[in-house]
Amino acid sequence: MAALPPLPGAPKIRINSKLILGILIALVIIIGFFSSFYSVPANSVAVVQRFGAYLKTAEPGLHFKLPWGIDMITPVEVARQQKLEFGFATPGATNSYQYAETYEEMEQEKTMVTGDLNTALVEWVVQYTIEEPEKYLFTFRDPLQTLRDLSEASMREVVGDRSVDEVLTVGRQEMEIKAAERLRQLVKTLNIGIRIDQIQLGNVNPPRTVEASFSDVNKAQQEKESSVNQAKAEYFKAVPRARGEAKQKISTAEGYATKRVNEAEGDANRFQALLTEFKKAPEVTKKRIYLETMSEILPTVPGKVILDEKAPQFLPLMNLNSQAK
Repeated sequence: MAALPPLPGAPKIRINSKLILGILIALVIIIGFFSSFYSVPANSVAVVQRFGAYLKTAEPGLHFKLPWGIDMITPVEVARQQKLEFGFATPGATNSYQYAETYEEMEQEKTMVTGDLNTALVEWVVQYTIEEPEKYLFTFRDPLQTLRDLSEASMREVVGDRSVDEVLTVGRQEMEIKAAERLRQLVKTLNIGIRIDQIQLGNVNPPRTVEASFSDVNKAQQEKESSVNQAKAEYFKAVPRARGEAKQKISTAEGYATKRVNEAEGDANRFQALLTEFKKAPEVTKKRIYLETMSEILPTVPGKVILDEKAPQFLPLMNLNSQAK
């Protein structure tokens, strides 16, 4: 098709190809310059890929890279502890893998079969830290989904080795430890580049259809433990008190026995002394004993009158008692 001739009187447009080429080159240089620098946050590192292959891991700060897609930067948070939630969801999570997407998936992942073929609803949290960013990015296509699957498998294995009573009551701490150990073994074997910091159990409940019965059982068990603890408290309070009272009575009896022995020994020594004196002067000793005895007895006798044996009569002296009164 032939080109249409220009309209009469229309202005002629002249295109400067050198100017356009210069502008394009300048734009490419400016874009390349500004895209040659990147900044790594303080809590992260940057994995650098050149033509898709791993090149290096950049520390926090400002760095240079080759522009125009030659070097690709992937930031990875390595200084922040992250978590995965199973059976429940915390609103506002920035990590899309933190919890299951739907309510049905949450119900499915927390419903577990125990070792005695009962059912328990187990919620838990896995706290982890990305330790080796290059392994985290390149070992698995989807490392966090893999970690979720491994966490669920570890918890199901631990719950399946225990009875429902252990899962619901006394086995929580042991389950946390065993599940964390099992998950660490799997992560280390698969070389995901993640460090498992801790596993914490949340709500552990029986199925909703039998929840009331289990609540009654737990309440009875708690009352039993409370009664046992009260009995132990009374025991530890009563036994030391009884031991103290026993020691006090023993000490009192020993003191009384020592006192009686000392008194008996004193009486025996006094008798021996009197006997020795009696052998030396019988009459004097007898008289002294008589006088000492009478001096002890007479003050205790009421209304006594002492007369001389040579007195002619004692009737006039009978008024002494009335005057004394």
